[in-house]
Amino acid sequence: MTGPHRATTQVASRIRKGLLIAAIVLGGYVLLAYVALPLAWTHYEHQRGLAGRLLVTHTKQGIPGGPLNVGLVGSQEDVVRAMHAAGWYPADPITLRSSLGIIGSVLLHRPDTEAPVSPLFFEGRREDLAYEKPVGSSADQRHHVRFWKVLESGEEGRPVWLGSVTFDRGVGVSRYTGQVTHHIAPDIDAERDGLIDDLVRAGMVTTRYQVSGIGPTLNGRNGEGDPYYTDGEIWMAVLVVAGEKRTQPPAELAIPALVTAKDRIWNAVAGTPRN
Repeated sequence: MTGPHRATTQVASRIRKGLLIAAIVLGGYVLLAYVALPLAWTHYEHQRGLAGRLLVTHTKQGIPGGPLNVGLVGSQEDVVRAMHAAGWYPADPITLRSSLGIIGSVLLHRPDTEAPVSPLFFEGRREDLAYEKPVGSSADQRHHVRFWKVLESGEEGRPVWLGSVTFDRGVGVSRYTGQVTHHIAPDIDAERDGLIDDLVRAGMVTTRYQVSGIGPTLNGRNGEGDPYYTDGEIWMAVLVVAGEKRTQPPAELAIPALVTAKDRIWNAVAGTPRN
């Protein structure tokens, strides 16, 4: 074999080896980032009945809405008492009358503690309960949450409710229906944490813990096209029974070590460190 021919063969062999190594590295990355780590981060040890569900809401038109990011454990009476104690008000459904009411609230800068929320659907079913917490002197801005009863009996032997909580930053018109609606602020984790904190301050929570939601999301869009980002976890609050106020801080169940590590990485990437 001549010298030039041997050199060409050696170069081709190195290229093949390099491509093989690159393929192995790329395949390993894909398996790690898209299969192994998401599976490792998925945890339902505290509420196993939630495993396998697609934890995202949808609009009436079937457009993906916001993720489910908060949960309550207790009877409907327990939920109603707890939300009332935490300073949240029941919200009206969208009707012509309620839409005119919210327009008047914004234009005249007067409070509307029952301002409407547009319907969303989870597993084909409209929300069971909706609450809001006004901000300022009109319905232009508010915290609001929709709840669905997802399990009749969870790990605690009590009903489990999942909710989607967001902050409405201003009133506008839906891009899809033309109805009066709110546009949300992107940091939905802050709203999740705020609702849980309200319930804790009201003495309505005995235990809290995390379960997996949709997973880390930097560039999500809700049913109105508004952007959001989230660490993808659902914070669950086990409510007191019969409104018996708790004077001690709630117990907090352990989070798997790998999930804690994931949350730290997420906080660094998203730039939204949390306690």
